[in-house]
Amino acid sequence: MALELWWGSGSPYSWRALLALEYKQLPYVSHLVQFAKQEHKSPQMLKMNPRGRVPVLRDGDYVCFESMAILYYLERKYPEVPLLGRTPEEAGTIVRVISEYQAYVEEHIKKVMYSILFQAADGNHSDDVTRAMHLLAAEARTINTRLSTSSWLVGEHFSAADVVIFPGIQMLLRALERREASELRGRLLPLDGNYPAIAAWIQRVEALPGYERTYPPHWREPRES
Repeated sequence: MALELWWGSGSPYSWRALLALEYKQLPYVSHLVQFAKQEHKSPQMLKMNPRGRVPVLRDGDYVCFESMAILYYLERKYPEVPLLGRTPEEAGTIVRVISEYQAYVEEHIKKVMYSILFQAADGNHSDDVTRAMHLLAAEARTINTRLSTSSWLVGEHFSAADVVIFPGIQMLLRALERREASELRGRLLPLDGNYPAIAAWIQRVEALPGYERTYPPHWREPRES
């Protein structure tokens, strides 16, 4: 039986699962869940994931949810195109880089994005959000330095570190393009000038086979002015 993935457009966690499946060249049946229709809370979804969240992966009788769990499952079940390293040392570094992102970056991205999308209609942001943006700029310098000496976040191969971090950065960059982010965007944008190694890395990810199938469909739609 083919793998099946339930995912949502604009969910960075869904994007991780899609990137992993495409990079590993695994055939799968794609089920795009419509958040606006509350499809993630449907009886079918709640039966597979009582939390009513995506992504959800089904492989035969086995159901797996939470993006990191999906990455680990795919790596163990389908190891032919590795995402968690080719040596123990590489695996340790990949997990460390992911852990650093989750500990020191992810919550700041969420805070900034929430302010841009839901709080700062007038473009004014709290001191807490401004501080989060300052911390993100510092972490971006760290990532940029790492990518200045390597094609990917760990070594010379695309890995789970890239899978985990890429969607979050892309979501943040898209949010910073909004009018409400005018006071914040200068700390990161223009990316080519401020963090050229990150900009080049994004282009490398976008050039991977199958990337277009992972791109959030609603991002292709014209934005309202």
